[in-house]
Amino acid sequence: MRAFIVKRYGKKEKLHLTELPNPDVKENDVLVQIHSAGVNLLDSLIKNGDFKLFLHYKPPFVNGHDVAGVVTKIGSKVSKFKVGDEVYSRVGDYRTGTFAEYISIDEADLALKPKNLTMDEASSIPLVGLTAWQALVEIGHVKKGQKVFIQAGSGGVGVFAIQLAKHLGAYVATTTSTMNVDWVKKLGADLVIDYKNQDFETKLKDYNLVIHSNHDTKILEKSLRVLKPGGQLISLVGPPTIEFASQIGLPWYLKLVTGLLSAGVKKKAKKLNVRFLFLFMKAEGSQLGEITSLIEAGVIIPMVDKVFSFEQTNEALAYVETGRTKGKVVIKIK
Repeated sequence: MRAFIVKRYGKKEKLHLTELPNPDVKENDVLVQIHSAGVNLLDSLIKNGDFKLFLHYKPPFVNGHDVAGVVTKIGSKVSKFKVGDEVYSRVGDYRTGTFAEYISIDEADLALKPKNLTMDEASSIPLVGLTAWQALVEIGHVKKGQKVFIQAGSGGVGVFAIQLAKHLGAYVATTTSTMNVDWVKKLGADLVIDYKNQDFETKLKDYNLVIHSNHDTKILEKSLRVLKPGGQLISLVGPPTIEFASQIGLPWYLKLVTGLLSAGVKKKAKKLNVRFLFLFMKAEGSQLGEITSLIEAGVIIPMVDKVFSFEQTNEALAYVETGRTKGKVVIKIK
């Protein structure tokens, strides 16, 4: 099969197209012929080596986390899927490899593709959908009437999270650039702040939950201050916490590192009587199945910005790195 691999870590490194044997299929695995692969900033960060302290992939390895395709083979203990099923997934950590023609996926990380979506649309969903679900439902326990601030409303996670938060009954505020204000309002946001001309801290007060996705430490501190006492900020960009280190089974010395990295923001949060949490989303097929139901019911509508050919994988990654996408970027493989 053809696949794009990371030969070595580095921000200036490109992915390399190469020929590899088809992946092995273990007893709990499903072999999927990939039709489309979603592109995420995580793919770029993994390539750059930004996560190698916590998630160390030994080069060369195939990059990519989001996939939609057709089952071509199943392992001896697989019970939920059969050959011919149309499926999608955010593959598990250390199982990257969606920038290829085939991938072997643990059935626990897989779900049936929404019937009303194309392969391209379906591949745009898993990582951002699971991130939003785990932030708003699993951790945030968002209830009707609560106030939720979702940063970067026109980005991949933002687009999905706004729709999900509105479905849960929340009042939703978000930020975006001037040109996307009207577009984000149509997604359902109640209050849209043009970050180029407005300061969200002057507009927001007493929020129950903030979904934080900006690397600027000043933005993080402002975000804590818009919460009501007892509120929580769930960060998608860090700093990572001891709880995260324990969750993914890191050794004690890395737990110590994460504790030091997050000590400052946790102290600020405690002073304000709010909680700071770091979310590094996990693959979860059952949650993806819940998302499938919402999509088929018309609650969530995917927003695909651009579709690139398989040969343009590096260009797709570069486009995502600009931070100017409007929805998701997809690579059409089959």
